Amino acid sequence: MTATPGGTPTIVLVGHGMVGQRFLEALAERGLTATHRVVVLCEEPRPAYDRVQLTSYFSGRTPEDLSLTDMAFIEEHGIELRVGDPAESVDREARKVTARSGLVVGYDVLVLATGSYPFVPPVPGKDATGCFVYRTVEDLLAIEEYARTRASTGAVVGGGLLGLEAAGALKGLGVETHIVEFAPRLMPVQVDEGGGAALLRTVEDMGLTVHCGTGTQEIVTGEDGSVTGMRLSDGSEIATDMVIFSAGVRPRDQLARDCGLAVGERGGVAVDEQCRTVTDPRVFAIGECALAADGRVYGLVAPGYEQAETAAATIARDEAAFTGADLSTKLKLLGVDVASFGDAHGTTEDCLDVVYSDSRAGLYKKLVVGRDGTLLGGILVGDADAYGTLKAFTGSVPPVPPESLVLPAGAGEPARLGPSALPDDAIVCSCHNVSKGTIRRAVTDHKCATVPEVKKCTRAGTGCGSCVKVLGRLVEAELEASGVEVDKGLCGCFGQTREELYEIVLALRITSYQDLLDRYGREEARGTDGCEICKPTVGSIIASLAPAIGASGYVLDGEQAALQDTNDHFLANLQRNGSYSVVPRIPGGEIAPEKLIVIGEIARDFGLYTKITGGQRIDMFGARVEQLPLIWARLVDAGFESGHAYGKSLRTVKSCVGQTWCRYGVQDSVRMAIDLELRYRGLRSPHKLKSAVSGCQRECAEARSKDFGVIATANGWNLYVGGNGGATPRHADLLAQDLSDAELVRLIDRFLMFYIRTADRLERTSTWLERIPGGLDHVRDVVVHDSLGICAELEQLMAAHVAHYRDEWAETVNDPEKLARFVSFVNAPDTPDPVVAFVPERDQIKPDLPLLAIGTRPARSEEAALEGSAQR
Repeated sequence: MTATPGGTPTIVLVGHGMVGQRFLEALAERGLTATHRVVVLCEEPRPAYDRVQLTSYFSGRTPEDLSLTDMAFIEEHGIELRVGDPAESVDREARKVTARSGLVVGYDVLVLATGSYPFVPPVPGKDATGCFVYRTVEDLLAIEEYARTRASTGAVVGGGLLGLEAAGALKGLGVETHIVEFAPRLMPVQVDEGGGAALLRTVEDMGLTVHCGTGTQEIVTGEDGSVTGMRLSDGSEIATDMVIFSAGVRPRDQLARDCGLAVGERGGVAVDEQCRTVTDPRVFAIGECALAADGRVYGLVAPGYEQAETAAATIARDEAAFTGADLSTKLKLLGVDVASFGDAHGTTEDCLDVVYSDSRAGLYKKLVVGRDGTLLGGILVGDADAYGTLKAFTGSVPPVPPESLVLPAGAGEPARLGPSALPDDAIVCSCHNVSKGTIRRAVTDHKCATVPEVKKCTRAGTGCGSCVKVLGRLVEAELEASGVEVDKGLCGCFGQTREELYEIVLALRITSYQDLLDRYGREEARGTDGCEICKPTVGSIIASLAPAIGASGYVLDGEQAALQDTNDHFLANLQRNGSYSVVPRIPGGEIAPEKLIVIGEIARDFGLYTKITGGQRIDMFGARVEQLPLIWARLVDAGFESGHAYGKSLRTVKSCVGQTWCRYGVQDSVRMAIDLELRYRGLRSPHKLKSAVSGCQRECAEARSKDFGVIATANGWNLYVGGNGGATPRHADLLAQDLSDAELVRLIDRFLMFYIRTADRLERTSTWLERIPGGLDHVRDVVVHDSLGICAELEQLMAAHVAHYRDEWAETVNDPEKLARFVSFVNAPDTPDPVVAFVPERDQIKPDLPLLAIGTRPARSEEAALEGSAQR
């Protein structure tokens, strides 16, 4: 490129979002930052951040967590980054850009990465106080402040990706939320009618109100000009205090229009396959502001990254072209997995659909398959674990029948395709266009031995993150194929797996973490304090085996206390504002009026927020750490005990009312639920355990979504195992049927102890059942037919647990030494944590989080902050 007269050639980048930052990295990789002056004009007051993960801001992630900009990189490459100083005009004839500050920069190459702006429908009242868009961190801050101070109900205009993200943010802020979508279904671009129906059911089950097939006609305002409602095109009205417009985006191309660059009929700076504008070869456009040569404006980050690579390569005189991009996407919206890939809507001629739908579980899976068996695309709602593998097979004929790829575990024999089944040219990471072959070469040619090393070498897995699971399997498979022994140890301290450590602790009756580390840890870890992975894991193993090995089952005894995470350390759930919640055990959901009164009195006296949980208990939120023992003491006096809501242990055994009250019931489900909960209370395990007992096949207790579920029959009980109603829903599988009470308890004893014995750390029973060799058939052989001859031992271990159970709350309130730990600051035990504050809401309280939500907390003295951190 011709240099600016008398100076170093200059590249000016207008915009510093995700695509702009990727362009800078691509320049650096090609050495252009060493030969060119690079100036970046950024409108936002902060450098590039992860806009895809924007909603996680409401979960406590800070701007630093979301940042994609390493300032050391900016300084190392001499990049002149000017935040809060956007370009205001471009003089193409003089090749100069003028910024808002008045700075004028001459350029040899100008790159526009101005992104897009939110589309706001031209409806009356759209500019009223209480109307927002959802695009930047500043937008979120404004929404949070308004919701906290002035709104109890909100409405989101748009039910697409951004709309559901915005609805999730409002829901997280405690605002009653409506979603208004003009199309007949949610996410109309990504999913079809069936997928939209499954998504709608799940969203409505979360308490959100959805209005599809109608548009916004008017924003209704009050006398002060603020939002009071919405009038819809179907004639209905919504009473709402705030409105978020999230009805799509438009290319931000005004700067290009003003300087005479050609734009598309519906917007977007027109560019060729090298991302040069068709008007001026010295000007490039990339990302959401660019109208690609194929006539499309791409609104996803992966195509933007590819355009950034193409522009940088062209500037460096390398051959490159952007000819289109994969529009596959995998997201978690409102906690629901949603994915689409390839020709998801079946637009290809002569294609067939393979569909699996389970409306009760909110699952919908569709594959679009050609007549010759080629996988063309698909849609996954509710369970997108197979996304990475399926997407990689798109355009080829999978080695197994398509229908086997969408069946859930437990429904027939679903195919399990390993990494070796993928062709080398299969794209594993669509964000950075990384193929399986590239990942293999990173392992074999570049000697990468871990997933982080492969990420650094190839960029795979550093975008949206949806391919990381497949990436890990590929790396492990390639290492094994190369004859490299794969380290499957628990962590850097132990070369053994969790299952192997369990056997060592049981066989040798080891009761101390430090003893186990010094005797069986890796050489370099012996004599150290261990790490945050193995300490709670070993602590859990020792606690689950405590009676059998002669250890204390009380998690705050001696060394055990130092092994626990925050929740177990204080026997309560830490909440987002630094307060704790208290959940007493209510076996089977059955509670006498006197105990209800006690809970009400405690909540009133300590000013706690109360809520009925999904597990038929009462949760009390807002307790300060020094109040916990006082609350427990009153609960223990009234006959309550810890509900272990904080532990990796049994949480609840939910029940319907059974034959005692219900005209359909065939067994006493309440009695059975109480018996099971009292038997397994306090049982420490690799992950939390949930259960339920239904009194008939109508399944009102939802037993098949639990780790172990029981359903009554006319002849006894059916036992189901391995269910999960969490982030990856899975129906439990039938283990045995028509069991007597004694047979049921015996099989549950065996199942739970076998799971505790063989599961990996933080592995739910659902994942364990799918991972363990032989799956359900093997588990049935072991726990029902005693194929390994260990059932007597499993039963003895459970019997020891039952016989030695002690309530942790009662143990704590009766031990003055243990009580000393329950203070906010060890050097100021009478000082409450100033961060813990509340505001009123719906006759109760909620956390006051104006600062915490943006990643900051009120300042403490340095000494108090250090002591508080050490104590927690």
